[in-house]
Amino acid sequence: IDIFSPRSEHPSATPQVVSKIYAHLDHREFSNSNLRYTMASLKIIPTLARQNRLIVQRRAFASAVPVDEEPPKKQVNLATRSGGVHGNWSTSKSWRNKPLFRRQGDVRFKTGADAVNLLINEAKRRDAHEVEYINSVQSSFSCLSSLFDRNPRYAFLAKQMMEPERMLSFRVAWMDDSGVYRLSRGWRVQYNSALGPYEGALHFGHHMSAGVVKSLGFDSIFSNALTGFHVGAAVGGADINPFNKSEAEIQRFCQSYMTELSKYIGPDIDYPVMGMGVGEKEMGYLYGQYKRLTHTAARRGKPYMSGWDSNISKVSGYGIAHFAHNMLESKGDTLEGKRCLITGAGKVARSLAEKLLEYGAIPLTFSDESGFVYEPDGIDASKLRTLSQIKEERGAQVGRYIIASTSAKFNEPDSLYDIPCDLCFPCAGMSEISDVEANHLADNGCMGIIEGGHSTITADARKALKKRGLLYGPHTVTLTGMTIVNGLGVNRFDEAADEELAGHMKRVHDDVAKTAREFNTRGDLYAGATILGFIQAADVMITQGAV
Repeated sequence: IDIFSPRSEHPSATPQVVSKIYAHLDHREFSNSNLRYTMASLKIIPTLARQNRLIVQRRAFASAVPVDEEPPKKQVNLATRSGGVHGNWSTSKSWRNKPLFRRQGDVRFKTGADAVNLLINEAKRRDAHEVEYINSVQSSFSCLSSLFDRNPRYAFLAKQMMEPERMLSFRVAWMDDSGVYRLSRGWRVQYNSALGPYEGALHFGHHMSAGVVKSLGFDSIFSNALTGFHVGAAVGGADINPFNKSEAEIQRFCQSYMTELSKYIGPDIDYPVMGMGVGEKEMGYLYGQYKRLTHTAARRGKPYMSGWDSNISKVSGYGIAHFAHNMLESKGDTLEGKRCLITGAGKVARSLAEKLLEYGAIPLTFSDESGFVYEPDGIDASKLRTLSQIKEERGAQVGRYIIASTSAKFNEPDSLYDIPCDLCFPCAGMSEISDVEANHLADNGCMGIIEGGHSTITADARKALKKRGLLYGPHTVTLTGMTIVNGLGVNRFDEAADEELAGHMKRVHDDVAKTAREFNTRGDLYAGATILGFIQAADVMITQGAV
């Protein structure tokens, strides 16, 4: 008979009897208002049990309340599921005595910091030439030392998570408009499928390499896990610059790229989505070739991979703005009237500016490889439409905007980061903001940086932001919008879908902030996102064994 059940009808399970057993509990936390104990370790009281003819099994229980009272709804932390930074996780410390590596003799660790150093050194030994990947591993694992202290087994799962499940590299042969055969290199890294089928962006750009793809794939493990949907992590791309190619050349390239990639993807295997240099047109060409090579044409009522809605390209930018709103709201502030620097001028940057205007913020800048345009009084909806029309043409540069605006400045002042602002949204290339730019922004009164692109801030810049007390929205959280919308399975990204996206972005923000507090890194959303995403994936990996 479970005397701890709030609806127990056994005559012996009276409030007096339960209260006596409470007195013999070795408890950690007690609330006088509802007699709730958490993480209590039950000690059997044989005499009391015999007198009341009760059979009490030794077990730990989460909550107990008087029989005539409804049990309160307990907020379960998604990370620990047992509550509190001092929570007692039922894990065996014997894992600390096992060797983490056995390549040159048994190598063990004593502390979480030791485990982190061993994992980083192993990554350097294997892939020292992939600088971007090493930087991602160092930044992410540096946040996990406290987790490894509390549960040493996670260090062994981190070793397994570090290696991608499948790394594809292939030749992409295509013909340019002059009839010359061209060769590019394509990649798809299917990093982790513990939570579900692979899902991740495709990126086209001259900066793409095996190290960059691997770095982005590793980061996507944590990013996709945060969404709460059953999706794995994957990233792909090719080292081609799509902005100086004709439409016909892009179509031929996409068809050649998909001819090889189609062998390894599918609705229940791998779901590619838009990324840097891959927009609606590129996804349409890729899907067209995929459909021609396979028998799959739909997924949950919408075309697989296809730009099923013209507004789908706005999802990432809207998600970034929603997250920025949640960040400021948690600090008792709003986006209303905030002057915002935006780098980049792609779909993400422009849709971000559109949603910022709805929140009452004031976008100031856009940029590309030619330079930047600056509107001292802000870019309103009309000016944004003008700039969007310019950038819709493949290869067009933002400098053309100054012809349409009498108030815009081009490359004035000398640096975009000399412009006074309240918030900065880097949406351009990777590692575009170093510690120098971060300190410069802080000196000009900037209160925070929210990433709108993948790894746009270096590790040194993150340290500078933390030292100067600036807000920081990491890309592992801000760029979860596309995965959330795909997980929702909406057929059209309209106002209702945007409201649903905003609700999920708030949930993700709150979960990450709560995890950061639990692991004594209050306010550090990068650490909170890394820890929570890692736990979500690692807890499932435990059940699947060495795969």
